[in-house]
Amino acid sequence: MGAAEQTLIDLAVMAVLFVTEIIPLAITSLGGAITLGLMGIITPKVVFSGLSDSTVVLFAGMFVVGAALFYTGLAQKIGETVVSHAGTSENGLMLAIMLVTATMSIFLSNTGTAAVLIPVIIGICKKSGFKQTKLLMPLVFAAAMGGNISLIGAPGNMIAQAGLQQAGLGSFGFFDYGLVGLPILIVGTIFYAT
Repeated sequence: MGAAEQTLIDLAVMAVLFVTEIIPLAITSLGGAITLGLMGIITPKVVFSGLSDSTVVLFAGMFVVGAALFYTGLAQKIGETVVSHAGTSENGLMLAIMLVTATMSIFLSNTGTAAVLIPVIIGICKKSGFKQTKLLMPLVFAAAMGGNISLIGAPGNMIAQAGLQQAGLGSFGFFDYGLVGLPILIVGTIFYAT
């Protein structure tokens, strides 16, 4: 059996372990690379090279800052404050939700932003009688669109940055994604508002 077949088997086993979570995900994540290293398919240096990658370190830092904002309740407080000042109309509330979500997604993980604001929006819908789907879908889209304005807003942006740097093709600035992301956010917000 060649290296390609062994790698595919390792990948299949990892996929099963990720889905079933029989082993903790952190161990599964490292286990695939370690297995390939023990089989001699990749060198020991390559096995652990991802842990010192600047993108991984930046992701870790971003999650720490984001978790601090969510853990302290600051992110939820921001969401509740803005939503409480949005008025009583459904469109006004939707616009406020989209703007707050997009703004937070620029500087935090778009997934984390959506996750922390979803319970807030559900609570507001229960109190006000608005339909949850009319406010949750714009929330999720605003998080996705806002995340495409900055380098750290979405994981794919950081992965593209790392790929460019490894290929020696330069890199993006912090707000370079905004050249495309900001017009998409504006058009998407207008679409939902109307």
